[in-house]
Amino acid sequence: MTTPIPDGDFRFIALDVETSCADSASICQIGLACVGTLGSIQSYTTLVDPQLPFAPFNVELHGIGADTVCGAPTFTQIWPQLLPLLTRHPLVQHSRFDEKAIAAACKMHGLASPRLQWSNSVTIARKAWPELKGSGGHGLANLKEVLGLVFKHHDAGEDARAAALVTLQAEQKMGRSFAEITGHRHGFQLSFQF
Repeated sequence: MTTPIPDGDFRFIALDVETSCADSASICQIGLACVGTLGSIQSYTTLVDPQLPFAPFNVELHGIGADTVCGAPTFTQIWPQLLPLLTRHPLVQHSRFDEKAIAAACKMHGLASPRLQWSNSVTIARKAWPELKGSGGHGLANLKEVLGLVFKHHDAGEDARAAALVTLQAEQKMGRSFAEITGHRHGFQLSFQF
């Protein structure tokens, strides 16, 4: 269920969340894929009690329900544990949903919203594989097929790992580093907006 939070320095961290309902603050799972200097990936996944209802559509999509998160930490409990790691690294999300969900959950729980350094693996994929536009697009489902990725879609840990793999393959395809593709540098300062 919950794995230890990775420790150390990484080139970037891919982050994905699943939500319990249409409210983007309803995070019920967080997954991280921490990419090391040689492309190794350390994964982390935790269930989260969203303290909001579960909609049947969401439960059918990811298989997480109220019974699944019984005893899981709330966002208020887990977020401060993740912040030291996340604020030290550039983050990758596939689309902007995850960034919006984190901001909404922080707001709902009265937590300061950190200024995290986000990149979008959809944008990265568009640069690396422009030919996919109109041919299935740059969503994870199509990239899974085109790039031969193996992962379980709509599991936060698996989707985070997939976003990391898309980014790593894009680096290889373009012959450029993550920092060159995104303009993000390692070691930025922590700052908060209220």
